[in-house]
Parts: sequence; structure tokens; C-alpha cells
Amino acid sequence: MTAAPAIDWSILGPALVAGLLVLATHVPLGMQVLSRGIVFIDLAIAQIAGIGVIAADALGWEPQGLAVQVAAASAALAGALLLTWTERRWPQLQEALIGVLFVLASCTALLLLAGNPHGGEHLKDLLVGQILWVSPAQIRAVALLTVGVLAGWLLVRRAAAAGTGFGRLAFYVLFALSVTASVQLVGVYLVFSSLILPALATLKWRGGGAGRLLVAYLTGAAGYLIGLGLSAHYDLPSGAVVVLVMAGAAAAVAGVVSRVPRGAA
Repeated sequence: MTAAPAIDWSILGPALVAGLLVLATHVPLGMQVLSRGIVFIDLAIAQIAGIGVIAADALGWEPQGLAVQVAAASAALAGALLLTWTERRWPQLQEALIGVLFVLASCTALLLLAGNPHGGEHLKDLLVGQILWVSPAQIRAVALLTVGVLAGWLLVRRAAAAGTGFGRLAFYVLFALSVTASVQLVGVYLVFSSLILPALATLKWRGGGAGRLLVAYLTGAAGYLIGLGLSAHYDLPSGAVVVLVMAGAAAAVAGVVSRVPRGAA
């Protein structure tokens, strides 16, 4: 009988930290996404950021260099500004327009990769990510961005409560910056899962907002911790395993939350 691969925490440790950093911003943003009814915005913005990365790669720029990050962030911000305008102009069509934008961005990415002999590999990296190979430099950069996004999020909530237009614009800008960084760490699939699954699991939470946030964070963290451990133990693709485990954890939490009597949480 072949022994299962040993779990190497020198690799899984940084991957887990990367996942927790993604959750730090994506859980509250995901709750806002659900409340706004724009579930697929993360896929659209992530795909647009990916176009920036692919275009920079086609130009021969350093893969982890500053120019690539600027290209990805610029593309994502352009998409965010477009969605800010469409939400103000056609709010009832926003979800459909986000879907159209995702399809257009995906087709553009495919065209940019058409002549690249490594196009399939680049597309896989964009979708599934390479969470096991995150570098300390990437983690430090995303940690700094996370602090900035969370601080900005507090300001957005105040602006939204005051009923100013700044709240809408700032939400899309923060969303674009957060997704730009996370999609390069963990890929489109895990970005979507980190945003939607913890928020969806706690959608029927009857207690205070702080309690819901805590449960959502724990749901996402369980997905990353158990998923990474299982992927290492059985030598399976980490991103796919984490997504499936997080979905299972979210379903379990949702089932428990829905049975909590009103006022008991």
C-alpha cells in the first residue's frame, strides 16, 4: 500500500495565510454583494483583472512585477467604474449587465491567449490559481492591501448610511482592488467561493451583524484549512478541493443557522 503524502506545512502554511487574507475582505464584501443582488460581479471583475494580467504577459512584462499589478488594477478599476455607471443608469438590469461583461471579458481573454503556446496553462492559473505557490512577497503585499481595504470598507459603510453617492463608487473601487489581488493569489473559482459561500451560509442569520461575520469567517476558514489538508493528504488540486469543502461547510452552517430560533443567536 502506498503511503499518503506527508503534509508539508511550510507550503500549506503560506497558502492558508493567503486564503485567510482573501477571506478578510471578501466575507464582508460578499455580504454586500448578496444584499445588492449582484452575485456575479466578482466573476466579472476578476475576469477583467485577468485581462490586464494576460495583456501584460503578452507584452513580456515581469509576471510579478509592478507593471503587471498596475495593468490588472487599472483594468479592474475601469470595469468597476463602468459598473458604477450602469448601476446608476439601469439599476434593474445590473445583474444582467454584469453577466454580459463577464462573457465579454472571458472571450477577450481567450482571444489574447489564442496565439500563446502556454495559453491553456495561463487560463488554468487564472481560473484555479496556484495557492500552494504563493510567495512571502505576495502575502506581504496583499496583507497591506487588506488593511487598506478594510479601513476603506468602514468609510464606505458610513457613507452608505449617510446616503451619499460616494458609498456606491467606493464600494466598486474597493471591490476591484480586492479582487485584483486575490485572483492572482487563489484564482477566479476561489475568489467567487470566498465571496459568496460564507455570505450565503449565514444569509438567514437572525442575530447581530458581528455574530454573522464571525460565523461566516469561520465557515470560510474551515474550507481553506480542511480543503488544503485534504488536497495535500490525497495529492489533489488544492483550489478545487477547497471550493468543494467550503461548499460543504457552507451547506452545513446554513442548515444549522436556519434552525436557530428567532432571537436565540
